[in-house]
Amino acid sequence: MVETTATASRRKTQIGNVVSAKMSKTIVVAVARQKAHPMYRRVLKKTKSFYAHDEANTARVGDVVKIEETKPLSKLKRWRLIEVIRRAALVHEPEATGAKTEVSETTA
Repeated sequence: MVETTATASRRKTQIGNVVSAKMSKTIVVAVARQKAHPMYRRVLKKTKSFYAHDEANTARVGDVVKIEETKPLSKLKRWRLIEVIRRAALVHEPEATGAKTEVSETTA
């Protein structure tokens, strides 16, 4: 009997928030995890940053993304972007041209 099952990937995956997307084809993803202190049992929040390869420059700051372990791509990059799980809300910034709207008062 021959079983045809897809082989599961042994590569690690992480889910985190994009904290920087200023580099070309590279994003910085912060992955937070919670761990109980071994003696005091208080839950501590640890954050670690990973440099990930973003081939199409699709991720923006604030997005929730899934990254996967890969071969070393550069000095710091060992992860690649798999998918953007949730997009960040676009924030409309006021124009920096200095054009202000003035309200004229009419006297009767």
